[in-house]
Amino acid sequence: MHICVLGAGITGLAAAYSLQQEGHQVTLLDAAEAVGQGASGGNGAQLSYSYVQPLADPSIWGQLPKLLLAADSPLKFRLQADLHQWAWGLSFMAACNRVRSEHSTATLLGLAARSREGFEQMLSDLRPDCDHSTPGKLVLYPTEAGLQGAARQIELQARLGGAPQRLVSPAECVALEPALASYQPAMAGAVYTPSESAADCLKVCQALDQALAQRGAERLYGRPVTRLEVAGGRVQAAHTARGPMQADHFVLALGADSVALCRPLGLPLPVYPLKGYSITLPVGTEPGQAPRVSVTDSARKVVFARLGERLRVAGMVELVGYGRDIPPDRISSLCQSTAQVFPGVKDFSEVQAWCGLRPATPTGLPIVGRLPQGPDNLWMNTGHGALGFTLAFGTARQLSEALRA
Repeated sequence: MHICVLGAGITGLAAAYSLQQEGHQVTLLDAAEAVGQGASGGNGAQLSYSYVQPLADPSIWGQLPKLLLAADSPLKFRLQADLHQWAWGLSFMAACNRVRSEHSTATLLGLAARSREGFEQMLSDLRPDCDHSTPGKLVLYPTEAGLQGAARQIELQARLGGAPQRLVSPAECVALEPALASYQPAMAGAVYTPSESAADCLKVCQALDQALAQRGAERLYGRPVTRLEVAGGRVQAAHTARGPMQADHFVLALGADSVALCRPLGLPLPVYPLKGYSITLPVGTEPGQAPRVSVTDSARKVVFARLGERLRVAGMVELVGYGRDIPPDRISSLCQSTAQVFPGVKDFSEVQAWCGLRPATPTGLPIVGRLPQGPDNLWMNTGHGALGFTLAFGTARQLSEALRA
């Protein structure tokens, strides 16, 4: 079959790669001139297969006043004249309960396990130069209450068959990652997951693109899709400024931009962009300066991942619409967090700033497959939120299986 994949970020590319391996003819369409230019290129770089607690969690209720009102809050909400934003926000708050959170955790763990298998198979097949490493991950907690909440999450994930994890003391954190030595007084402890990985998502996107091209895929970049033409219950074509693209099936992997293409078809898609930022800076190889272990600071909502001789620092969640501007204060905040957590990192003269619109559903579960009342040959692959890189190869496998059925 001829399958047209709309979107050349990590989810679209992983889907195209999987579908091509199944023997399908694949065409990729994207508005950008190159791959990975949306929410993929500068993401947090962590592959969090084992610690997948959804953002919609009961603990959010107690944190909400501080998150909304504190001047230095990692969460920013700006009300838009957009009913879709309001509906998403209400659905998100409704999902912040124990039953929903535990169901999402179980689903995400299963999907992440499949994604790890797919990613590792891709690494074996393509051997991409993507700064991949498996240094483990520390999730830092500043209070005993937060640490006990993490302990409950570990117990839940263990019951669900998750990878081994354990609580560690501040001293054990420093033993695992010496660069945290000066930050030890700010920690009550951490969750340590030895099996977690990191990689440069943009380099993975580029490797997938190259493999697709070598194996005969058609890649049409710089071509934004303006509308989907539907007749007889099927998508007949994806229209671009350079004409229509016809195919047997269409996969919608445009992240938050998927909503705009579904709306004229009367298909409500519960996906909203969560804007986040990152910086990438060069770091030396001297031990104890920049971290080798991946680190998530739960208080600051900031992640740190080593990519060769670079450090990727990413964070923040903003519900502010679809703008892609990069306010200087958000980048300054990431630089300050880096200096405070890892004072051995001193050179911020070559910081590369980035922002991305992470496509999120209220529950944290991606939307994969056909929509009710949707065209028979239109398949969704969006809503991965902050776990796009982590889940991309799992949802790619789901799509391939669904198309095979």
